[in-house]
Amino acid sequence: MAKRLLILTRRPDGAPFRQRIAPYLEALRERGIEPAVEVLQTAAWRRLRQLKRARTFDGLLLHRKTLTWWDRRALGPPGSRGPLLYDVDDAVMVQARRPERVHRGRARRFARTVGAAALVLAGNPLLADRARQAGAPRVEVVPTGLDAQRYPPKATYAASDGPRLVWIGSRSTLKQLVRLRGVLEAVGRAVPGARLRVIADAPLALDGLAVENVPWSRQAEGRLLAECDVGIAPLPDTPYTRGKCGFKVLQYMAAGLPVVASPVGVQANYVRPEESGLHASGEEEWVEAIRRLAGDADLRERLGRAGRARVVAEFDVRVLSPRVGDLVAAALGRGA
Repeated sequence: MAKRLLILTRRPDGAPFRQRIAPYLEALRERGIEPAVEVLQTAAWRRLRQLKRARTFDGLLLHRKTLTWWDRRALGPPGSRGPLLYDVDDAVMVQARRPERVHRGRARRFARTVGAAALVLAGNPLLADRARQAGAPRVEVVPTGLDAQRYPPKATYAASDGPRLVWIGSRSTLKQLVRLRGVLEAVGRAVPGARLRVIADAPLALDGLAVENVPWSRQAEGRLLAECDVGIAPLPDTPYTRGKCGFKVLQYMAAGLPVVASPVGVQANYVRPEESGLHASGEEEWVEAIRRLAGDADLRERLGRAGRARVVAEFDVRVLSPRVGDLVAAALGRGA
């Protein structure tokens, strides 16, 4: 008889759910687990009733949301319900508008949540360490993967009329790129023909560097990336950004692009210098890295192809799916 797993998430149509949960639902079914996805109620009394009803399932997978004191009480003691599983892929203990320090209230809710969870699936090692320090009994690192087949690799690495840089993101993360305004404008002066493609839901304008603002589209993002020459991933070094899971870096690599990235959090590992891209911190390093890649098509191809190979081998959802399925199945008592 199938185990029933309730999955609560704020937005089933959002990118975090598409990247962290949706790719593995079929793996759960293959292991005799029937997932039921529900939108987490925002009104406190509705959410408490929803959490009480979760006791009728064989397990609860909570996506991102941390538990208030009342939430935890509504969930009930372990003996009254199935195991709680918690998936986290962001520094939920830090406020985005104050990224330089941990928020005490958020940290308490995070500790309350991971302490009650039989299994925590963390998107990167830093989040995993945070969970262990907060008292989580079992933590496993599961990187935020992608479907590599949705990203056709770049066919040619010749940049005939100057290099096209690319950044992909959203209105909320565009400020990371805005902080690099001076660097990008310096690149425009130093690298003839350089231009920047911004794939997002908000535009960017720069002085001295041509910008192509392209609306994001799930159907077109793979092609839009492969048409470019260098992916860029700037990040300030803060407790908030160290909790990021480097998804845009994996997207660039899946498309066969060499990457220039700030060595912050998992980006420092995903982008291996001289293997799949280059690291850059200050303005001089950013300008030099982009100038170097702009002038060397063979280097772009070597780094881009190596990055693509690593994504396919380590971060494709087809590679991650059996492990995620086995971890959840074991937590629910379905065997390894």
